Amino acid sequence: MIMKTIIAIGLIVLCCTGCSTTRQSASNESLLPPLHPYVNEVAMELDLVPAERKVVLGAIVTSITAQLETGANAKLTFICTHNSRRSHMSQIWAQTAAYYYGLNKVSAFSGGTEVTACNCRTVTAMRRVGFDITDATTGDNPIYLVRYAEDRPPIRAYSKLYNADANPKRDFIALMTCSAADKSCPIVKGAVARYAIHYIDPRLCDDTPTETTAYNERCREIAREMFYIMSEVRRQMKVATVASRP
Repeated sequence: MIMKTIIAIGLIVLCCTGCSTTRQSASNESLLPPLHPYVNEVAMELDLVPAERKVVLGAIVTSITAQLETGANAKLTFICTHNSRRSHMSQIWAQTAAYYYGLNKVSAFSGGTEVTACNCRTVTAMRRVGFDITDATTGDNPIYLVRYAEDRPPIRAYSKLYNADANPKRDFIALMTCSAADKSCPIVKGAVARYAIHYIDPRLCDDTPTETTAYNERCREIAREMFYIMSEVRRQMKVATVASRP
């Protein structure tokens, strides 16, 4: 009886350990060290996502999960008017969150309804939280290489149309990050689903005393919501896997 009790306790400990260690992928160990503090904080505050936002984010989770369950890759294209601030933050954080939760078949892209440039303030804000960003080119629309993990290629951040060659042309999920792009682009050709997830434009605070605060707040909000989405996708995928076992 004592031996059976010891074995039972051991199994419980193993199960609990498994739950805690599979919260994210082991590949998270390769996340860039400067990102760890910020990312760990974000992952612990998902309860701060407002209930009304969880409704639309939950619908996005369902669409992503549905694609993954068919064995296909889930492609997300974040669309803003100029592809200069919110759409880039969303793309970078979505890809980072997918990596954090071991969702290797989720890919994030971004684009605009117009071409301008990835704003330097966006780059500065993302550098502040730990991303390694290098200037690959110069000019009016420079390319920035954004690294988030040691074992993944960098994200090429630059302004482009949402249907540019670098982005998927079909079977992607369109995510409208600003109201202007949402109104001017009511139909996104090639998208299998389209959702409005508007964020307040930090550009409104450019060249003011609150500029840094505005960019920091938008960065945190977007990071939190992208991590919420990917954490829920991972949870649903695990539930589906367990349910499919004989």
